[in-house]
Amino acid sequence: MFNSKQAFRQVYLLFRERFFGNSRTMPFNQPRGVFLSTAKYPIFAVMGDILQKYIPGRSVDSCLTLIKQTGVHLKIVNERVTRHGDYRRLPNGKHQITVNATLNKYRFLITLVHEIAHLVAFEKYGRRIKPHGKEWKQCFQQLMLPFIRPEVFPSKLLPLLARHFRNPKASSSTDAQLSIALKEFDIQHTDKSYVFELPFGSVFRIYNGKLYKKGNKRVKRYECIEMATGKMYLFQPNAEVDLIKH
Repeated sequence: MFNSKQAFRQVYLLFRERFFGNSRTMPFNQPRGVFLSTAKYPIFAVMGDILQKYIPGRSVDSCLTLIKQTGVHLKIVNERVTRHGDYRRLPNGKHQITVNATLNKYRFLITLVHEIAHLVAFEKYGRRIKPHGKEWKQCFQQLMLPFIRPEVFPSKLLPLLARHFRNPKASSSTDAQLSIALKEFDIQHTDKSYVFELPFGSVFRIYNGKLYKKGNKRVKRYECIEMATGKMYLFQPNAEVDLIKH
C-alpha cells in the first residue's frame, strides 16, 4: 500500500512520461469559475473570486487558464440528479459547460476538467470520436495532471485518484471507492444508503420515486428488480437510494 506522496509521484511521472517524454513543461499553467467566460469577465480576478467558492483554492489559477485557453462558457447550475455536469457546442459555435453548484470542491474540480476534456478532445481529434473513448481519456489525464497534487487534493484522495486516472471512467461515480471517498467531503450529508450496503432482498426507492428490490451481485453491479414491472436493472454499488424495508 503506498502513501499519498508515493501516489502523487506515481501518477505524476506516469503522465509526464506518457505525454511529455523527458520534458518538464506542463500543458497549462495552473485555472478560476452563474456563467463564466473570458468574454463576459475579462478580468481574471472577478472569475477567480467566483470560482474560489466552488473549487480548491490552489486550483483556481489553473482553472482560469483552462477557461481562457479554451474560450469555454462555464455555467454553474442547480443540482441535476442524473449528472454532475455536461458539455455542449452551442448553435452559434461557442462551447458551454455546466456543472452542478451543489458538488463539493473536489468533485466540482474533477467534473469541470472532465467536461473541458470533451471540448479539447473534439477540437483536437474531430467530432467522430467516442465521447469517452481513448482520445478523451488521454485529454482528461493530461488536463488533470497539474491538479493531482497534495496542495489541491486531501492526502487520503491521492491514492484513489492515482488509480482512477490510469484509466478514467465516463463518470467518477462509477468508480465506487473514489465516489464514496469524495462523498465524505460533501457539505450536506444525507440519510441515503448505498446499494452495496443494503441486505439482500431490501426494497429501496430512487430519485424518481420508483421502487426496486436488491438481488445478486453480478461482477461489480447489483441486479435489482423494479417492483412495478418485474424488470431487472443493474445498479452501481455506490448508487444512493432510500431504504424502504429489508
